[in-house]
Amino acid sequence: MSRSRSRDHAAEARPSAGKAAMHGSKTQCPAPEKQQPAARPERMTGAAAVVRMLERQGVRHVAGIPGGASLPLYDALAARGSIRHILTRHEQAAGFIAQGMARATGVPAVCLATSGPGATNILTALADAKLDSVPVVCITGQVPTTLIGTDAFQEVDTYGMSIPVTKHNFLVRTAQELLSVIPEAFRIAASGRPGPVLVDIPRDVQLATLEIDSWPGPGLPDAPLMPDMEDVVGAAAMIDEAERPLMYLGGGVISSGAAPAARRIAEKAGIPVAMTLMGLGAVPSEHPLSLGMLGMHAARCTNMAMEECDLLIVAGARFDDRATGRVDSFCPRARVIHIDIDASELDKIRSAHLGIQGDVRATLEALEPLVAPCARENWLHRVEELRNGWGLDLPRTDDPVSPYGMILRTAEIVGPEAVVTTDVGQHQMRTAQAYPFSRPRQWLTSGGLGTMGFGLPAAIGAALACPERTVVCFTGDGSLQMNIQELATAVEQRCNIKIILANNNALGLVQQLQNLFFERRVFATDYSVQVDFVRIAEGFGMPAVDLGASRDPLGMLEAALTTAGPCLVNIPVAVSESVFPMVPPGAANTEMIEGDGHDRTEAAA
Repeated sequence: MSRSRSRDHAAEARPSAGKAAMHGSKTQCPAPEKQQPAARPERMTGAAAVVRMLERQGVRHVAGIPGGASLPLYDALAARGSIRHILTRHEQAAGFIAQGMARATGVPAVCLATSGPGATNILTALADAKLDSVPVVCITGQVPTTLIGTDAFQEVDTYGMSIPVTKHNFLVRTAQELLSVIPEAFRIAASGRPGPVLVDIPRDVQLATLEIDSWPGPGLPDAPLMPDMEDVVGAAAMIDEAERPLMYLGGGVISSGAAPAARRIAEKAGIPVAMTLMGLGAVPSEHPLSLGMLGMHAARCTNMAMEECDLLIVAGARFDDRATGRVDSFCPRARVIHIDIDASELDKIRSAHLGIQGDVRATLEALEPLVAPCARENWLHRVEELRNGWGLDLPRTDDPVSPYGMILRTAEIVGPEAVVTTDVGQHQMRTAQAYPFSRPRQWLTSGGLGTMGFGLPAAIGAALACPERTVVCFTGDGSLQMNIQELATAVEQRCNIKIILANNNALGLVQQLQNLFFERRVFATDYSVQVDFVRIAEGFGMPAVDLGASRDPLGMLEAALTTAGPCLVNIPVAVSESVFPMVPPGAANTEMIEGDGHDRTEAAA
């Protein structure tokens, strides 16, 4: 029988064709839905059945690296030839490629790993997907069932290790169980609050033969969880009564498809909108009601407006500390409406005056007709005053080799249809501040876990999912070296990705923290070797240019960005170029550091 574990209560309540042992309790896998009779029973291996069910899910790409425990599955993939396999150089990158596909489309994507080190390597990507609520299905090979628990070659407890970093996981014990487990994995990954699901399949289960009388239907997301309408009516009344309401939109607005409804409510009721790092794109950057990102590296006017609001409408956000700063000082005058699909997020960090559990899109669409039209001219005038007095001051934006200039010039050249990924560091924060995002799912970044090495493989995944779009990856030299081997993967797959490398030969954001808060004791954040990334990229077969050595950097940048195929653009950046404004870790959002870091002032009440 299969072992499975989940926090997904809807999954636990559904009936099962076979038993499944759950971590700490019992659960059951659902019976296959939408049975389709076969002309006669089909006999095949468990591995072949997995491939057929992936086809029926609409899967067209899988990323991974084969190994002994997963070879039967790989043999079945080769025999069918219908699913394109992306051979990565590291299993972590396979997980991030799947994330790139899933984040760009909203549809669960698949990654593969073998047992032992293959499985442990991919856990970081699953943890990243868990914190950012990304629907990924990870299939791992495992040693034969007779060897589980014997410390066999390349055996680890993949099931046990993955419990904290997945939404749900399975250890499959018989080939027959695959018919229910595979569709269920996709259903769970996409239902409610999305997340990663792991399916661990022993080698003998992959090789076992089973007879299939009828194929299960594909695993589809559950119907959206509808809110309590009494709560929705109450929320509308609170909005109508408020003089200075403000919307605070998180990644749940993107994943639920709620951005259009959120924008319509804001426009109808004259409500300014701030977004978390994960919520960027929910409202276009150029929209007059958009205040951009809130929190640690926000424009000061955004944090000041939040301090002055009297009603905070929080949708699909979890009051992350990088957004709120010191939570007891966050929006102290505001009543709070908190809308989230996950009941555990309500009242977890900030108590809500009205908490609404429900699908964010369904809730906002129910709320929209109940909210009264209101211009709120006084409040919007005040927000504009804050914007004019305390907006972002982005230095040297006309210089294509400056930190902000390269972002804005890149955005102009690739246009609004491009997809943007980042790694983690100063370049990530600058892109969040400055890039003109125009739509949901345009911006793919590692928010909750903050994983260096995310950007390049996520860009590959986005390019596979959206081959008609240019994909731009903003990265730093520290982050790029985490998964630099995937340059070869990008070349092999002929991905149209443009890697914009802000190269300061250091771990820039960590060094910035050392300079600000550790008396400038710079330790373990400078590299002593100056890496030639242009030559390395060319060694992987990727065209590359160095803007720092060009007499016409803007012309070189435009040529690189408009030529089809992968390319790396190296841009030297001074390590002294810090990213501001900034809220010190653990401080209130009113305590922003400006400019060179020496000006620490309190925002006006």
